[in-house]
Amino acid sequence: MTARRSRGDGGLHWDEARQRWIATASLGFDARGKRITKKASGKTKTEAKEKLKEMLRDYEDGLAAVPASYTVAEAVKYWLTYGLSGRADTTITMYTTYAETHIVPELGARKLRELTAEDVDKWLAAKSSTLSTRSLKILHGIMNRAVSNAQKRDKVRRNVVALCEIPEGRAGRPSKALSLDQAEAVLTAAAGTSIHAYLVLSLLIGARTEELRALTWSHVDLEGKPDVTPAIPPHIMVWRSVRLNGDTKTRKSRRTLAMPARCVDALRAHKERQEIARQAADGKWRENDLVFASQVGTELDAHNVRRVFRKVVEKAGLNPKEWTPRETRHSFVSLLSDSGIPLENISRLVGHSNTVVTETVYRKQLRPVMQEGATAMDLIFPRRASEG
Repeated sequence: MTARRSRGDGGLHWDEARQRWIATASLGFDARGKRITKKASGKTKTEAKEKLKEMLRDYEDGLAAVPASYTVAEAVKYWLTYGLSGRADTTITMYTTYAETHIVPELGARKLRELTAEDVDKWLAAKSSTLSTRSLKILHGIMNRAVSNAQKRDKVRRNVVALCEIPEGRAGRPSKALSLDQAEAVLTAAAGTSIHAYLVLSLLIGARTEELRALTWSHVDLEGKPDVTPAIPPHIMVWRSVRLNGDTKTRKSRRTLAMPARCVDALRAHKERQEIARQAADGKWRENDLVFASQVGTELDAHNVRRVFRKVVEKAGLNPKEWTPRETRHSFVSLLSDSGIPLENISRLVGHSNTVVTETVYRKQLRPVMQEGATAMDLIFPRRASEG
């Protein structure tokens, strides 16, 4: 005679109507004192018994309340809804678009408990033929955070995504830099337009487009203090951006930069044009103290800048489809590097936390041959004719 199962070991019975073996496990009580009962079924007694063991094992691991049918899509959607608090709307939109375009249609139906590292590896490898490395990093990040969040909520035992490497993706469009002649042509084409001072600052001080769009007149000093010792030149305080909470990209991105004479001249002319626009707005002007604003004083968005920039680039004789506003910053780095400015100085001017970031992002814009050592040694050990 088969021994009766011990209390807490669950039970097995045959369901004649369903023609299946039913495994039933009693898994304690919920917050209201109601008993938690969980069931699973199998075509054979052995299959049902294995499912019973799994339910009891999950109970011991603290996973008893999780439905076995919990999917990747549910985990991702939960994280998108509750895991992005405090993020900018643009960031949330980007993550949501990536998830709904790539993750949910392809992995969403997969039960989270059954997802393996091999599944994720194969999926990322397949995506690498059509997506850039940056896009693959975003997809991996969404999956990793969503599954980690599910793990914290006892929906799954471990995060298999954390075990996966990110493959190299399809090469993206390489960033470019304007030559000195091209940069001058762009500035000439922009003369008299609303974007002229914007481009002068971007090319001559290397500010990010998001920093210039948030720049206020209170952070611009067009006069400086020439009478103090040491003298303070006209300068710009790059302390804000259009990012969430108005912060710059990193803490070290905050910087105060002396302005070249052309920047001062361009901003003075821009200020005069802005005053004319303020008066022409006829009471519709909204005062935000912004240096670069719309016709009624409101903040510019990236689309506004990109549209006007393309018109200027085309007027300068360049293909507008091949250039973006952020490449004026790349041009700033390139022109300084060509002039022999040390990498450490360039890194500080563009607001990078260290030179590694500058080298990684702007590698093609930096002078490939470091000449400082050879130049110094030519002065220390001048060439002798007898050694020639």
